[in-house]
Amino acid sequence: MSTEQFKLGMDGKLYYGAESALLAAMTELTNVKDVTVTQEKGEADVTTRANSGYRGTTGTLKECTIEFQMLFKPSDAGFQAIRNAYYNNTLVSLCPLSGAKDAAGSEGIKGDFSIIGFTKGEPLEEAQTVDVTAKMSVFEEYVEVAS
Repeated sequence: MSTEQFKLGMDGKLYYGAESALLAAMTELTNVKDVTVTQEKGEADVTTRANSGYRGTTGTLKECTIEFQMLFKPSDAGFQAIRNAYYNNTLVSLCPLSGAKDAAGSEGIKGDFSIIGFTKGEPLEEAQTVDVTAKMSVFEEYVEVAS
C-alpha cells in the first residue's frame, strides 16, 4: 500500500509525439518549466418548474488546455516539435502525467493538441522563454498507469 501523501510538481512529466502517437513512443519534453492543465465543461441550463426555485445545470462538452513555459532553445528537439506544430498548423500529441509514463500510479489526459499560443519573452535579466498554449483537438484517453 502506498504511503504517498502528495505529488510534487517537479515530479510531473509532459510527453510529446507525432499526431496520434502511442504513449510508449512519446518523448519527455524536458525543456519545460511550469505546466498547467485546465479541464472544463460547458454548461446547459436544465431548469424546470419542478426544481423548487433552483436553477438546474448539467455539464456538456469538455475542453482541455495545457499551458507551459519552455526555454527558448531552437536546437532542442522538443522545442522544434512545438514550434513546428505552431507555424505549420499541425497537431502534436501531448500527455501531461503526474509522474513517469512507466511509473505505477501516474495519470493524466492524452490527446492531439493544436498549439494556439507561442509567445516569446525576452526579460532583461532572465533567460529567453516561450509561453505555449495548447488546446485539445482530439481526445485519445485518460491514462492511468497500472502497477
